[in-house]
Amino acid sequence: MSKTISIDFSVFEKKIGVTFADKELLKQAFVHRSFLNESKASGLKHNERLEFLGDAVLELVVTDFLYHQFPDNDEGVLTAYRASLVNAVTLSSVSEKLGFNDYMLLSKGEAKDHGRARQFILADAFESVTGAIYEDQGYDAAEKFIANHVLVLLPQIVKDGHYIDAKSKFQEAAQEKTGITPQYRTIKEEGPDHDKRFTVGVFIAETQIAEGAGKSKQEAEQQAAQSALASKQWQEGK
Repeated sequence: MSKTISIDFSVFEKKIGVTFADKELLKQAFVHRSFLNESKASGLKHNERLEFLGDAVLELVVTDFLYHQFPDNDEGVLTAYRASLVNAVTLSSVSEKLGFNDYMLLSKGEAKDHGRARQFILADAFESVTGAIYEDQGYDAAEKFIANHVLVLLPQIVKDGHYIDAKSKFQEAAQEKTGITPQYRTIKEEGPDHDKRFTVGVFIAETQIAEGAGKSKQEAEQQAAQSALASKQWQEGK
């Protein structure tokens, strides 16, 4: 016998500017697979199909915006802009500000973890909510949601230079200051093939300077390089 889980999404809907016709679809967007392992009788489905859909919608909306907003920029710059907007760090930060943590349905173990694992969960949830909005309200509503909460961040990202290839910046700084080219090593791989999580360390000689995580090795390396720049205080030519 399934156990009904009631969640009042009215405050959340007001915050994101979307009123769902299908509240169950919105609830599903917040169901992490780990929750079902402990609550098999809930009758709920996890959010991974919505995440799959939302990831594609997010990429299309961001790509379309960048293509038309910056007609004179080549694809390399546009790719860097896009990566800075859709990575796990950005999306989890947006999710936190929107109060996603108040609605996530997690296992007891996942609920206690507020580190890197939670960052991935929140980033994935942003994609699943995007997928739910698209499914419930259509493309225009999803585009508006993404514009209001993700695209709006681009001016500050450009101003801060966060879109610039952190690996290149760190390599130049390391070679200038130490004469050594940094090396990246995969420390950990987690998750199923369709949803891998990579933790990568960046090393100068045999000394680990920092580590980063991402959905791909490339994203994890960029995060590691960004952390290394901050750790060494090599930002802005220091």
